[in-house]
Amino acid sequence: MKIDKHLSDKRDRPRAALGGIMAAASEFETEKAQAAAWFRSLRDQIVVAFEGLEDRFGTGPVGRFEVSETARDGGGGGLMSVMRGGRVFEKVGVNVSAVHGELAPRAQRAMAARGVPGMDTDPRFWASGISLVAHMNNPQSPAVHMNTRMFWTPHAWWFGGGSDLNPAIEYATDTAHFHAQMQAACDAHSEDYYPKFKAWADEYFFVPHRGRARGVGGIFYDDLNTGNWAADFAFTQAVGRAFLPAFVPLIEKRSVQAFTDGDRETQLIHRGLYAEYNLVYDRGTKFGLETGHDANAVLMSLPPIAKWT
Repeated sequence: MKIDKHLSDKRDRPRAALGGIMAAASEFETEKAQAAAWFRSLRDQIVVAFEGLEDRFGTGPVGRFEVSETARDGGGGGLMSVMRGGRVFEKVGVNVSAVHGELAPRAQRAMAARGVPGMDTDPRFWASGISLVAHMNNPQSPAVHMNTRMFWTPHAWWFGGGSDLNPAIEYATDTAHFHAQMQAACDAHSEDYYPKFKAWADEYFFVPHRGRARGVGGIFYDDLNTGNWAADFAFTQAVGRAFLPAFVPLIEKRSVQAFTDGDRETQLIHRGLYAEYNLVYDRGTKFGLETGHDANAVLMSLPPIAKWT
């Protein structure tokens, strides 16, 4: 998928909404706990669904997730769940975390530059979220990314996330189905969300040095703070709930299709594009490494095999 242009300065543009609500530290313990519990619950649902796909499709040994705890120097940690060499999934990771502490100077400066109030003098933070990337065995099956998260500082809070589809071999019906599910999740909360967040995904997941997008898009949002925490949390939950209905039917259909050596070659080259984006541009990768989180968990998104020509 190509788009006409990319405004590269917008990938990390400041969001004025962050300054709209001041959140005292003592007021958000309940909200933090609710968000972290939801991300863990969503993780559990996805792991069950993906292992169910392994049971139903493919040949050979059934894939299962290997689960390990992760830790962040300075506070917090999470669970890293990775399946490798399955019948349907060549590699898939579903990670959850809840981390806290003080941002390193570089991350603190980046947050302050984005307009986070008080960040220039107070680097304390708390963040929780779920991050998922799936690379499939069958080149006919699309790779996929999904992430939702909550971020808190002593003077602000916000949600972010989204999901995007990354097929090596594009099917227009698959793209339409995926976007329809994302749009339904958005429209239930605001008619403005889908066009805004779809455009943001097209912009955010653009690979400037290749002059193209990394996939067929989806939705992406960040710095979501309408002043109504419950409403913003509900929307973030809706995005998470939309993921399995958006993705699983595509895998049920495509994982049984025949493919050629040429299809596999196309897939491996496309994975190279995905790896380039995540290592060079992805804000989550940069933040995870700069804040001391487990490097294996942060780099879970990388494909097991890729190719460059």
